[in-house]
Amino acid sequence: MKTIEEFLEELINENLILAVFSGCRIKTAPPRVRIRPVEIKGKLLYQASAVEGTKEVHSNYEREELLSYMKSCLEGDYSQLQVQGRLADGSVLVSKKGKQTIRLKPHPASEPVKILAHNRIKKYILPEGTPVPFLVDLGVMNPQGKIHVSSYDKYRQINRFLEFIEDILPKLSRDREITIVDFGCGKSYLTFAMYYFLRELRGYDVNIIGLDLKADVIERCSRLAESYGYEKLHFFQGDIAGYEGLQKVDMVVTLHACDKATDYALDKAVQWGAQVILSVPCCQHELNGVIENELLAPVLKYGILKERIAALLTDGIRANLLESRGYSVQILEFIDMEHTPKNLLIRAVKTGKERSVENLAKMTEALHAELTLEKLLYPQGLSDRKGV
Repeated sequence: MKTIEEFLEELINENLILAVFSGCRIKTAPPRVRIRPVEIKGKLLYQASAVEGTKEVHSNYEREELLSYMKSCLEGDYSQLQVQGRLADGSVLVSKKGKQTIRLKPHPASEPVKILAHNRIKKYILPEGTPVPFLVDLGVMNPQGKIHVSSYDKYRQINRFLEFIEDILPKLSRDREITIVDFGCGKSYLTFAMYYFLRELRGYDVNIIGLDLKADVIERCSRLAESYGYEKLHFFQGDIAGYEGLQKVDMVVTLHACDKATDYALDKAVQWGAQVILSVPCCQHELNGVIENELLAPVLKYGILKERIAALLTDGIRANLLESRGYSVQILEFIDMEHTPKNLLIRAVKTGKERSVENLAKMTEALHAELTLEKLLYPQGLSDRKGV
């Protein structure tokens, strides 16, 4: 069995794609640290990134410094390490008693790692100047790979979304086909981007299904997928609440599904036991129509404030409900507020550790805030689950 030192020596090198520390043991440390190779002034370094408060902090290391840093992390602040490499993937789990479980799995070589140049110019997963067929056909870039001025926000959004997926790659198996469902896929910018990133750039065996109510949109997206030879990218017309096409799904994506449609999509994801959920809620009207609280009444009388408070509370309640069903949940900024107010993404990763709903039940009772997702997940009500 390999030691941690041997594991790190083998995986932390020029073939590294991404390493992620999680399972934070102390409150003062960031919950997650991401490590990737970068190029600075022609030299290969390794950049560790973590969110501290509202800021993302970066630290750069030479290889030997990084190996020492990573070893100390596993001996102190973090209990889990997931590593994705061009030649092998691996993981380290450290129990509370210090027992180490180390796994290393070689796999067929993927494309050479693209080392990011570290400068003031933002480097995107889908770089400008490299034509991507679906981005050209969807009107985001021209045939030479230059981004249309009117589509630059969409281009940034696509790349930001792929960064969220890159973070959870260690949670997706390389041993079998991965099934992903995109509810309310619309024009499918992000659906095509997921397929291209996971299958073409990262080599995952994915089967992606896009679902939307608009027949013309589904027809166009199906034609495009066929023209690119994306044989495992399918589009169907259908309603989120009534979709029964699958028994097991690995990842569920729901972007800007309006109001209660987000709740139906999250419920489907939980029932499927999805390992990963990515959701950008939209138009959270339900709570705005019923929220009522004597203490908050002086603020809730202002319509615009009531609407914003209701939207934030809605997504906070959704996050807590997912935690109660065994998910680790983060609420992250999707794109800058200046581009759209719908800028929060709920990212949930299945852990199996269910959280108590007691405090949540007290809050929702005080606000008269029984949401559709609560009714779907707990038909008997949260009050019956207090202390669970």
